[in-house]
Amino acid sequence: QVQLVESGGGLVQPGGSVRLSCAASGFYFSRYAMRWYRQAPGKEREFVALITNTGGSTDYADSVKDRFTISRDNAKNTVYLQMNSLKPEDTAVYYCKLSRDGYAYWGQGTQVTVSS
Repeated sequence: QVQLVESGGGLVQPGGSVRLSCAASGFYFSRYAMRWYRQAPGKEREFVALITNTGGSTDYADSVKDRFTISRDNAKNTVYLQMNSLKPEDTAVYYCKLSRDGYAYWGQGTQVTVSS
C-alpha cells in the first residue's frame, strides 16, 4: 500500500534553513508528480510546491518562491523540500502528497517551527 513518511522538521531560527524528506513506497514513484503542502495552526492546509515525475518541472506558492526548492531522487523514492530564509510564518506541519487515480495520499506530516 502507499506509504509516505516525512522527516527533517524541527525548531529553526528565523533566517535559518532546513531540509525535509518524504520517503515513498507502495507505488511506482517515478511515474507520479509529488507535492508538498503545509498547515499552520488554525489555518487550512495550503499548497507549497510541486515537482513532476521526472523532476523536469516545478511550481511554487508565491509565499515560498525563491526561498524553497523542491527536488526528488527517483532512485531513492524520495522527494525533498529545501527551505531557506525561513520566517515565523513558515511555522506549520508539512505534508507530502501523492495524487493517483483521483485519490489523494498523505503522509503523517513533520512539524517545522520557526522561532528565536
